[in-house]
Amino acid sequence: MHNTLTEHARCVYGDEYRPTPSCGQEHREHYFVEELTFADAEGILSMLRELCPNMVDGLLPVWIRNLAYRLVLLQRPDDPALLREAAQNLWLHGPDWDDIAAELTQRAEALEAR
Repeated sequence: MHNTLTEHARCVYGDEYRPTPSCGQEHREHYFVEELTFADAEGILSMLRELCPNMVDGLLPVWIRNLAYRLVLLQRPDDPALLREAAQNLWLHGPDWDDIAAELTQRAEALEAR
């Protein structure tokens, strides 16, 4: 059994910086996504920052990173630093989301201007 979301992610996707632990469980991506869906913001951010410390690295699929940031922003919609971090992630991983990244940056600026 995994004690944290980070441990579960490490078992499913691996870790660029640490060996994948041998936990003896069968890993199915949909179980991880289910756990991610209901995780709190701190657990999600811990996973992102531990497995992708430089944002451009790590073995988490881009769609998992995008989903993770979306779920965190739903929990913390008024956090300018987090809005900027999510925007940076979108800019780094494809032009398809540039408009969303720009919108997140604008929201951060508007919150800081208050």
